[in-house]
Amino acid sequence: MYKLAATSRPNAPAITLQAVWTADNGSLPPWKGDFHNDLNTQLSYWPTYTGNRLTEGESFINWLWNQRVKNKQYTKQYFGVEGLNTPGVATLSGDPMGGWIQYSLAPTVSAWCAQHFYWQWKYSMDENFLKTRAYPYIHDAAVFLKNITRLKNGKRMLPLSSSPEYNDNSISAWFLNWTNYDLSLAKFLFTAAAEVANASNKPTEAAQWQAVLKQLPDYDTNETGLTIAPGQNLDGSHRHIAQAMAIYPLALLDVNKKDDATIIKNSLRRIEEKGTRAWCGYSFSWMASIYARAYEADSAAKQLKIFATNFCSPNSFHLNGDQKGGQYSNFTYRPFTLEGNFAFAQGVHELLLQSREGYIEVFPAVPRSWSEVSFTNLRTEGAFIVSAKKKTAFQQLLKLLQRMAEL
Repeated sequence: MYKLAATSRPNAPAITLQAVWTADNGSLPPWKGDFHNDLNTQLSYWPTYTGNRLTEGESFINWLWNQRVKNKQYTKQYFGVEGLNTPGVATLSGDPMGGWIQYSLAPTVSAWCAQHFYWQWKYSMDENFLKTRAYPYIHDAAVFLKNITRLKNGKRMLPLSSSPEYNDNSISAWFLNWTNYDLSLAKFLFTAAAEVANASNKPTEAAQWQAVLKQLPDYDTNETGLTIAPGQNLDGSHRHIAQAMAIYPLALLDVNKKDDATIIKNSLRRIEEKGTRAWCGYSFSWMASIYARAYEADSAAKQLKIFATNFCSPNSFHLNGDQKGGQYSNFTYRPFTLEGNFAFAQGVHELLLQSREGYIEVFPAVPRSWSEVSFTNLRTEGAFIVSAKKKTAFQQLLKLLQRMAEL
């Protein structure tokens, strides 16, 4: 959280891969020190919401907003339609930088960025922010995605789909049907568009977005849970847990619903079966939040511990690769990026407090070894501030006996 405060000011640029700690030593920093919007910027701001640091989160919101006109021009030039999309790999001024086209120019980047406008509203319930920022941004992103999709046999489809970094830059990285990554972001975006339209007293528009949402196909699932795409199971260890977006961060699947719970559990078991050999540090910290949403607290805590002990330098910065000789990953290199640190902080928050779909859970996923737990002034959707303390019956009894002994 100190790192977050050090890198975030409402009117400063968003957090780049290395932010204020970029050191080029006369050459370019890792990945050019740019804005990677296929997870790096998004994960960096996860802890601002539950962590009650909405002011720090404004740096991402404001940076995206300031690039809105330029991003609309990019959308019209590259995709040939009206609306708003964001380059997956961007410069300080918001220009596309290129790279593997599947994610550098992906069609659902603005959908993921739009979640941060949505969260900023849901966690603050700021009516002015809804009117001036959240509604316009989410609306324009939804207009773009509606314009680029086509109806085929009654279902709305993307011309081409992909899942970040799956099959890297090969031709096999493209899919003719929705990947679960693109599909879950589309489902989230049209759901959010309907909600902000309703909250803005635009019921007719909200109904139109609901109609578009119903045209989307179901997630592709089988006995392995969420696949990458129809006909493509998760067939090996993979660093970007994109197929599980519907579990976290989008919270479209809820473990408290029977059918969703089956999908979630099967997806987790498949990820475990394929192992972590191709994971980077951020994979472990992201996975902690996914486990927390499944109420698998001990597994979540294990991911956090692995990240902290194996994927950080002595001064606590995330170094991407396994720094203890490849105990958990085949990646043993040392490029420094920040998103793993920030996703780690959110992983801790998810153990303590969760909110979604109109309900709040206090201590939803506390590991069994944590006999005493407390937190102060965390924030939930609906703009509630929560503090809580939890003690086991054994600890309470022990303290009672201690007081009796003192008497």
